[in-house]
Amino acid sequence: MSVKFEGKVALVTGGGSGIGRATALAFAREGADVCVIDINEARGKESVHLIENNYHKASFIKADVSATADVEEMANQVINTYGRLDFAFNNAGVQGPASLVADYTEQDWGRVIDVNLKGIWLCMKYEIPQMLKNGSGAIVNSSSVTGIVGSHSSPAYSASKHGIIGLTKTSALQYSKVGIRINAVCPSAIRTPMLEDILRSNPEKKARFIASVPIGRFGKPEEVAEAVIWLCSSEASFITGIAMPIDGGWTAQ
Repeated sequence: MSVKFEGKVALVTGGGSGIGRATALAFAREGADVCVIDINEARGKESVHLIENNYHKASFIKADVSATADVEEMANQVINTYGRLDFAFNNAGVQGPASLVADYTEQDWGRVIDVNLKGIWLCMKYEIPQMLKNGSGAIVNSSSVTGIVGSHSSPAYSASKHGIIGLTKTSALQYSKVGIRINAVCPSAIRTPMLEDILRSNPEKKARFIASVPIGRFGKPEEVAEAVIWLCSSEASFITGIAMPIDGGWTAQ
């Protein structure tokens, strides 16, 4: 186990699976105390068990990131348990249905925006004051390549991920002089449970996805996790306000 983050505390929303789980494990590998946040208690606790079996003790908090009371309580529990907050990976999100703009329902639109965009705003609203007490901190928000370019099929998802990048840049500017760095990662086709669900319902998409990626394969959750860890580390101390594609060259086309 590395000691890069020894004595530091990290929280990961959506930490029960996929990129979130891989990042929680990576934080623990680097020595950080990790708090896994997820709305799915079974998956979140499974991530905690994986951390404890491989590294050291971790904790789980059940929270809906679109609910103010849940997010406020999440931040309070982290402080009550660990006394500080140094890193946050705001990763929880939902895909939403694939639909034309004119056919999208208001209910579906509201859910995607509430979880993906409002959720990240709420997380930062309660994370940043705790980091200000330390005089330092690093936040990474989970956007997407469809936050950089448009999506043919998911208007609410793409709109939310574009919004995350704007929110990240603005927040980075506001807190850059007080020791808090805020960045975003923009993954493309990463082999996560969310992607697996898409491929199960549309198997023909697999070949199209792979063909669209210059590197010629899906990404791995661990590859996104390593980018998050680097952005939180001192090696990235002069980096704030960026939206980093992790996409095998997809957006370079």
